[in-house]
Amino acid sequence: MAVADPTTPTNLAKAPQAPDRRPTVIADDVHIVYRVYGGARGKGSATAALNRIMRRKPGGGRVREVHAVKGVSFTAYRGEAIGLIGSNGSGKSTLLRAIAGLLPPERGKVYTDGQPSLLGVNAALLNDLTGERNVVLGGLAMGMSREEIRARYQDIVDFSGINEKGDFITLPMRTYSSGMSARLRFSIAAAKDHDVLMIDEALATGDKKFQKRSENRIRELRREAGTVFLVSHNNKSIRDTCDRVLWLEKGELRMDGPTEVVMKAYEEFTSK
Repeated sequence: MAVADPTTPTNLAKAPQAPDRRPTVIADDVHIVYRVYGGARGKGSATAALNRIMRRKPGGGRVREVHAVKGVSFTAYRGEAIGLIGSNGSGKSTLLRAIAGLLPPERGKVYTDGQPSLLGVNAALLNDLTGERNVVLGGLAMGMSREEIRARYQDIVDFSGINEKGDFITLPMRTYSSGMSARLRFSIAAAKDHDVLMIDEALATGDKKFQKRSENRIRELRREAGTVFLVSHNNKSIRDTCDRVLWLEKGELRMDGPTEVVMKAYEEFTSK
């Protein structure tokens, strides 16, 4: 059922490359395995677990392995917006974390050209600081200079829309709703041009006006020679934003191809 990609890592050297088909991410047979160490339950087990962590030893408890990503291979190129779809627990977010360098593969390799940015990690905001202080903090975390942040500050605030019903940007972020926080994170991340930008469900927040602004910004990032990965359960957002889709199911890459082809197959699968 999978659509073969002639430029998978093993064939990359043989595949003809147009000048604008510059790879930004290569996943070569990537496996991600989580290990959960479990000992006896009951009184005192939390203390025993803490002692094992402090000794850097897993202890003698049962080890449960979760094979979250199983042999995934693909090549992403500059100018692409790639949707990641699949059931809950299919490995989408785990794969993004591996691309960002936050999870080492058990087997296989991930190669990136440039600095990958995972939305919500690079813009790591602090709840006790005001929104305006977090704009500065998030911008610095993504490598922007203070001059760049000052020049783009008002655009970031306006894009987020959090001041439309009051001066929320001057309040601590702990007073924000989850949707407001997510919109501000996206607005900070979208203010910078990225080699590889990975967005995990950010467009699920906010009203239709914000979603439209976000989708337009993703298109701009693509035109500026970046690569965008978008995880979403909103099929319309995937269709409106992405030209290619990776469908993961139970950790395996089930299909990789043009958006409409993959989305049609996925919707037929989920409707059964």
